[in-house]
Amino acid sequence: MLNKVPEVSMYFWIIKILSTTIGETGADYLAVHAGLGTGITGLLMASLLSMALIWQIRLNQYIPWVYWLTVVLLSVVGTQITDALTDRLGVSLYLSTFVFCALLASVFAAWYWRERTLSIHTIVTRRRELFYWAAILLTFALGTAAGDLATEELSLGFRFGVGLFSALIALIYVACRLGVNAVLAFWLAYILTRPLGASLGDLLSQSPEYGGVGWGTIMTSLIFLSIIAILVLVVSQNQNRSAKNVADNQGNAP
Repeated sequence: MLNKVPEVSMYFWIIKILSTTIGETGADYLAVHAGLGTGITGLLMASLLSMALIWQIRLNQYIPWVYWLTVVLLSVVGTQITDALTDRLGVSLYLSTFVFCALLASVFAAWYWRERTLSIHTIVTRRRELFYWAAILLTFALGTAAGDLATEELSLGFRFGVGLFSALIALIYVACRLGVNAVLAFWLAYILTRPLGASLGDLLSQSPEYGGVGWGTIMTSLIFLSIIAILVLVVSQNQNRSAKNVADNQGNAP
């Protein structure tokens, strides 16, 4: 099995942030504006995610559009999990943030105990891939809870949330350049891109009277989905070009 996840590049982080925004605006659109309600939306997204995950896990190599489809669906489902706990069960954002943080730490601990690494550059076995996707789901749920806690419960606002989480990610980048463990830096940044994407989604979709730009969930989702599709197409073409160059070089080798 070849490595099942993409290399960490600028494309990776841009698509990741855009996909987290889709998780925020997409879940709101389906549950509220499309009139499906949280229950039906949750079942629909969970079913689509299950099919995408099975497809992704059965592959023997990284296929960009299948991978990023899975990430987008995980983003929506992770958002719905936190929203269900908060809106339907009345769980406080402080508690859900703590619980998801503890669950994510448990997944990382089990992953490291079994595999002796948390690096995403060696997702070459099914067990590592299962740990990887479990961690990704929890980062989305945790990021949603932490983002809502910052922007809503603590009343920091969408604009401040975008600035705050962007600054934290920038600090992690600087720390990584100064020698902080790359695996730790990656996962911290990955977690923070979720509240960043959620704050960005709310900022763009909410009406001006609530501090937003007023694009609405439909427009925001369509724009970001279009950008994701274009970037995934570019990544796929680059991957195919690289594979062709490798094959050509091997064919020309003496």
